[in-house]
Amino acid sequence: TKKDQLPQEAQRTWLRTVTFGVGLALIVFLLWSSLRMDDDAAEVLAHRGEVLEGRFIEVPCSEDYDGHRRFEGCTPRKCGRGVTDMVITREEAEQIRRIAEKGLSLGGSDGGASILDLHSGALSVGKHFVNLYRYFGDKVQNIFSEEDFQLYRDVRQKVQLTIAKAFGISASSLYLTKPTFFSRINSTEAQTAHDEYWHAHVD
Repeated sequence: TKKDQLPQEAQRTWLRTVTFGVGLALIVFLLWSSLRMDDDAAEVLAHRGEVLEGRFIEVPCSEDYDGHRRFEGCTPRKCGRGVTDMVITREEAEQIRRIAEKGLSLGGSDGGASILDLHSGALSVGKHFVNLYRYFGDKVQNIFSEEDFQLYRDVRQKVQLTIAKAFGISASSLYLTKPTFFSRINSTEAQTAHDEYWHAHVD
């Protein structure tokens, strides 16, 4: 009868309203908790536009070191992350960028990532790497000047000194791993695994 249908319809409407309200409350809670968790997990080292003389956040060193003998100068005493805008000047940054652009203009990967390593001579060309010193021979002297190489060495040394100072170690016992290279990444689709920078590397 119609009298029986009215309470059932009211009950269904009430049930839908409660279900919608509970679902909405659950979504709001999940969004709120995920945003709150992100705030707790992330510590911002530097904001965009901020110029930093130096900022360092100490983090616990890996427990992997606990299982090995400790050797002075080889085992970290302090671990952390640092950021600074004062390693090189703006002029040096512009010059080093021009050096990278000159070198990368000689080749370029078919994929999105191209590299230039002035130390070893590695240069991305197509799907391969060539040694630019062998590939271009004496022409390299017309591409890079002695001042370019000196600036590269100076910047490398400044990076080394900055790291040594931040971690409280002697710069003479710190060796930067090789390769140290310039990279240019664009939106071109990857052609080889070398174009996919996110793969694990031993270096």
